[in-house]
Amino acid sequence: MPRTRRPSPTRPLSPARLVRRQVVLEEHDPLPDGSGAIVVVRAVYGETYRSHLHLVSFGGARGVRGTPRDATLPLTTGAVRDTRPRVSPGGRLVAFLRSFPDEPDRPTAVMIADLAGGEPWTPWAPPHGVSEIAWSPDGRRLAVVAGSDPPRLIVGPERTGRTPTARRIRRLDWRRDEIGHRDRRDHLWIVAVSRRARPRRLTRGDFDVRDVAWAPDGQRLAFAADPRPDADLLPLPSIWTVPASGGEPAEVIHLAGFAGSPAFSPDGRWLACSGVDVPAPLDDEQPGPFVAPADGSRPAVALAPDLDRPIGAWLDTDMNGWIAPSRTGPAWDGPASLVALVTDRGRAVPWRFPFDPATGRPAGAPVRLVEADAACWTLGVAGGTVSAVGTLDDRPMELMTVERAGTPGARLRTRTRLGSAWRRGIPWPSMRSVQVSGEGGPIETWIASPAGAPGGPLPTIVDIHGGPTTGGWAPAPSIETVLLCARGYRVLMPNIRGGAGYGRAWTRALFGDWGGADAADLLAVVDHGVALGLVDPDRIGILGLSYGGFLAQWMIGAEPDRFRAAVAEAGVANHVAAWGNSDTGVEYNRAELLGDPLSDEGTEKLWRQSPLRLAPRMKAPLLILQGEADLRCAAADNEQLFVALRVLGREVEYVLYPESFHSLGVCGRPDRRIDRHERMLAWFDRFVRG
Repeated sequence: MPRTRRPSPTRPLSPARLVRRQVVLEEHDPLPDGSGAIVVVRAVYGETYRSHLHLVSFGGARGVRGTPRDATLPLTTGAVRDTRPRVSPGGRLVAFLRSFPDEPDRPTAVMIADLAGGEPWTPWAPPHGVSEIAWSPDGRRLAVVAGSDPPRLIVGPERTGRTPTARRIRRLDWRRDEIGHRDRRDHLWIVAVSRRARPRRLTRGDFDVRDVAWAPDGQRLAFAADPRPDADLLPLPSIWTVPASGGEPAEVIHLAGFAGSPAFSPDGRWLACSGVDVPAPLDDEQPGPFVAPADGSRPAVALAPDLDRPIGAWLDTDMNGWIAPSRTGPAWDGPASLVALVTDRGRAVPWRFPFDPATGRPAGAPVRLVEADAACWTLGVAGGTVSAVGTLDDRPMELMTVERAGTPGARLRTRTRLGSAWRRGIPWPSMRSVQVSGEGGPIETWIASPAGAPGGPLPTIVDIHGGPTTGGWAPAPSIETVLLCARGYRVLMPNIRGGAGYGRAWTRALFGDWGGADAADLLAVVDHGVALGLVDPDRIGILGLSYGGFLAQWMIGAEPDRFRAAVAEAGVANHVAAWGNSDTGVEYNRAELLGDPLSDEGTEKLWRQSPLRLAPRMKAPLLILQGEADLRCAAADNEQLFVALRVLGREVEYVLYPESFHSLGVCGRPDRRIDRHERMLAWFDRFVRG
């Protein structure tokens, strides 16, 4: 990890300085006895990211390997990206994935390191990518999810350094943002923990395997998959098991909707998962925990059918880096209890779900383990210790444990300082949460102000989260908020209707009516800021990514005299085009009731919700930021708005970043992130500050 140097407090905060200093604790895995954890620490090196594993001790009077409590020891080094740590059942080894930022054509390798020290070694480096690993209960084997032959799309011979003759495409799941062409399916393999390992394949077929878990006896593995021939039209994965010795998979949990994240109970009798038990679910359905007999003999039972909040980390703080996948449970905490992260009102913290192993039914209502302004990203449950990596209050990511869980004195105890030290000397925003009256109820809004700023009105930027149904702001600021506040702006971060964590009705209010309830809430927040005397009504800008980019574009058309300027990143300008151009367009539109262009009525509905329709009304200068390789909100969509505004003679600029996917501003190449932030600040300085 690079050295952290305290900068001069009078030195201006530049995007380059902030991006290159930021350190992210991305994910973790607990030691089996609960005495510590392995964390992944990511930092910027030149124009790439590197990440290394650190051992954190927090158990007993003396920690792991004789270290003091809460001590951290680096386990790996070098020009590598080490991710997905998984500690062996005996607690002696850690398996992880290693990629090579300076050698992008080199395959990602499965690595094993001894916690007692020594160089890591490689049991397998799959030639076509690897995404998951899981230890067998005896610690002698690894389950690996890897890209597998035969290629499903490629026509003609595959040659290094040469593109294929063609790609023959017959399904909608042929591409994915941040991956590109999905030439191969991901399947399950078994690899012996040996330097001469010979991988053995367990699954085959035109489907993908994910979320692998071993049965306690080591005889079976569970995973999530959807092998139906029309799964590309409506993905509804279920839970399957397969013998570790080989054989045909068997479906053991089938919900009416979808299921994932299987976890065997300690005795192997029960299998838990998260999911939705509603046919063809829409995006307002809240994923919850389910439990069923591991042999599939009875249907799954919901453990919290009345909890109107989703399992998962459905928040938009970019302090988590957005590269590592979240790991949110459910995880067993003994035979009669499961723990999972739940998103509730801009926070995500661990909850406990009581379970009766005798009947297979819930044994009481779910219990929040801790009240905290936290946005947890990964969950660990081991040895009676519940741990999480996440933000707490306004602080960047750290490793935490839950102390006195479920009691009035419960708290999140911070166990590391690796993730926050970089902000020393940086002018950090002052964060304040307010409730704004809106048509659909109170709108929770974070007001970020420059450190030490007076209470009077300031030029203000309204920052809109993405999603919308999987997004929401958290108590910690985003990187762009830190930069804007350091430049003298106040930032409003509202959790408007349509977002996650405020209940099904709050989410559904936006369905099929983008630019309706959300726009009304956003204007209510702006009016509230003006009434408080914090917002200069003549100097207001608007900013957003993805769905936030859509709403930024929409608002300058719907309210042409309200905003002085807008910055829209990877938004949706034309819903008619996005339906077919997006890697998730068909299913996303269905689940959000946006409409489809297969009828005159559906086309009219999509066009009614498209900012491109409002282009003649747009007067505010618009900066459009776009990743050229974005498969979620395609460049072709926003190019239409740029062309329209250029023809109309408006002030518009379109910045296209090569080889960049949807979230380039958060996890793209560092020089491109820096350029993005510099252009955003310059645009607002020019047109909002005046």
